[in-house]
Amino acid sequence: MKEYPAIIAALPREVKHLVRGWKQYKLAERVVVYSNERAVVAHAGMGPERAALAVQAAMAVRPVTALVSVGLAGGCDPAVQVGDIVRAGVVVDTQSGERYSDSEFRQVLVSAPHIASVQEKQRLFASYSASAVDMEAATVARIAQGHNLPFRAIKVISDDADFEMEELGRFATQNGQFREAAFAAYSVVRPRLWPKLGQLAGNSKIAIEALTAELESQLNWYRQRD
Repeated sequence: MKEYPAIIAALPREVKHLVRGWKQYKLAERVVVYSNERAVVAHAGMGPERAALAVQAAMAVRPVTALVSVGLAGGCDPAVQVGDIVRAGVVVDTQSGERYSDSEFRQVLVSAPHIASVQEKQRLFASYSASAVDMEAATVARIAQGHNLPFRAIKVISDDADFEMEELGRFATQNGQFREAAFAAYSVVRPRLWPKLGQLAGNSKIAIEALTAELESQLNWYRQRD
């Protein structure tokens, strides 16, 4: 049977390099899907509700054989660094307490309802031995389980355990988007934020390059299973 995974991201920049040249579908509610002969990729925004929309859209485009939750994540374990790949052996939903396992890997990824502060990252590391925190993986895992599909969570660290920028949360919209232009306008007149902005931009570049390479490797793995 041909393997055809659905890669579920939150934001366009997480997969922009991966999907160059792929066929694109722009759907309602700011849902975007890409497909080629190897896979389907979808993003609809941050948070569990938006992740569910992305999964639904991906599954409507092509019959898929697996769901893979991907994207940027915050480091909880002080040992993980920007650009490190987290391959989740356990995904924990902090809202419901549900756990989803992948016996091939060992790291713990927790899904929380909001962008995590440094204090919250510390709590998640102490409570769950979490390597990282995201907002969507548990929802994708739950849907995969409901459809009897294999599931993986592949995340990359974009901010380590000590990095905090409280202002980010206020620019996340109710439909899971990030208001980049508004954030830029807010930041440009606040010089105290400039060092953190520079660090954030550099971290994101490192993280997305690492994630793209990892996703290419994952797609090759699925291809070899055909």
